[in-house]
Amino acid sequence: MTSDVGRLISYYKSPLGRITRTLVREQIIALTPDLSGKRVMGLGFASPYLRFALEPAERVIALMPARQGASAWPREGPSRTVLCDPLEMPLTDAAIDVTIAVHALEHVADAEELMRELWRVTAPNGHLIVVVPRRRGIWAQRDATPFGQGNPYSGGQLEKLLRDHSFVPEAWRDGLFMPPVQSSLVLRSARFFEGLGRIFGPPMSGVICVRARKEAFPAIPRRKRAERYVRLPGMAPATARSG
Repeated sequence: MTSDVGRLISYYKSPLGRITRTLVREQIIALTPDLSGKRVMGLGFASPYLRFALEPAERVIALMPARQGASAWPREGPSRTVLCDPLEMPLTDAAIDVTIAVHALEHVADAEELMRELWRVTAPNGHLIVVVPRRRGIWAQRDATPFGQGNPYSGGQLEKLLRDHSFVPEAWRDGLFMPPVQSSLVLRSARFFEGLGRIFGPPMSGVICVRARKEAFPAIPRRKRAERYVRLPGMAPATARSG
C-alpha cells in the first residue's frame, strides 16, 4: 500500500515523525557526496530530507509519484516539487548527479523498471542514495508509520537490485534502532536506542541506507517506450565526473 501525501505530512509533523526525520537524515547526510554545483533529485517523499542540499547544490527538485500525491516544497520560495509517474520521469538522459530516494523503492509496482529509469536520468559517475525499510526490522512490521507500508528489503535483495541495474554499492548505513511508538519515554531515549542497537548490529535496525554509483553501461536494456515529453527545461545531460 502506498501512503498518500496527507498521511505522510501528518506523520512527519508528529513527535515520532520528527525524531525519525532527524535520525534518518543523519544517515543520508553521511552518505551524500559533495553537492557543490550538483543537480539533486528527491524521489518518493524525500522532501523532509532534502533541505541540507538547497544551499550547495546547483538545483534541487522533488519528484513525487502521482499515486501518492504532491505537496509544495520548500515552504519558502517557489515550489520545487513535480508530480509524475516515477517510471516515466520528465527528465532528459543523464540529467541528475545525485538522487535521494525515500518512501520510493518499496512502493513502486515495478522496481526493475524504476531502476532502469533511474539509470537513464543519472549522470555518468552520478550517485543514488536509497532508504528502504529492513525486511526483518520492527519498523516494517508496524503499519502505523510510512516505513511499515510497501515492500521492505533485505540487504542482499537491495544489493542485487542495484548491481543488476548497473549501480555499484559504495557505502552502507543502518538507522532507526528505536521502537516505532509514539511514547514520550521512547522518544526521549531515541539516542540511547540508536547507540544500543548499533552494539547488537544491523539486524536491529529499521531501515537500510545505501549509496551506489552509476556504472557506464546498463546491465539490462530499458524497455522500448513511446517518445517522452520532456517538461523540465535547462536539464541538459551532464558530462562525466571523476569518481
